[in-house]
Amino acid sequence: MNGIHDMGGMQDMGAIEIEKNEPVFHEPWEGRIYAISRAVAATNTLRIGFRPPIEDMPPLEYLRMSYYERWLASLVDRLVDSGLVTRAEIETGRAAPPGPTVAARALSAAEAPALMTRTTPGSRDVLVAPSFKVGQTVRARNINPVTHTRLPRYARGKSGTIERDNGIFPFPETSVYSKGEKLQHTYLVRLSARELWGKQASPHDSVYIDLWDDYLEPA
Repeated sequence: MNGIHDMGGMQDMGAIEIEKNEPVFHEPWEGRIYAISRAVAATNTLRIGFRPPIEDMPPLEYLRMSYYERWLASLVDRLVDSGLVTRAEIETGRAAPPGPTVAARALSAAEAPALMTRTTPGSRDVLVAPSFKVGQTVRARNINPVTHTRLPRYARGKSGTIERDNGIFPFPETSVYSKGEKLQHTYLVRLSARELWGKQASPHDSVYIDLWDDYLEPA
């Protein structure tokens, strides 16, 4: 989706302010939203991933919200979309009369510490033939999907060189909507700054982007 969230390469968005000794959470409610999001995700009942609801936000709403406000908005949308709550229940804070039951397993307090330290590998140990090889010149496809994509706008239609085959991963444009993993290779692709920004860019600079098979074509 070509939304305000895809800020890479955009100008005049303001300086990046680095906060010295920045705390993990600025307010207690931010930590609660983080914890609730992790707990709900652990039940494996959400039908869509974290990013699509944020990418669907109107630009002014996206810019108005703080980081964890976006987390909260995403969580609410995913809960509603997954049939776990209704908008009315969220707005009133009261459970609706019993309706169709949803098989949802709650995360227990005893399980929470292990969840916080558990890491799940993103790659898959399966055999999938690669479409490209290290050292090959490729071009990022010029696509403009209306759904989630991991191909940034500034790289579309630009050429680069494959520096590394990262292995086999689920394709985000299907997996984030629970439409299958569509396993394929991802590659670390080097694009020169001049390819991206023109002759005014430094000839010594490059940008490295992880891109899936479906995002690339031979150059």
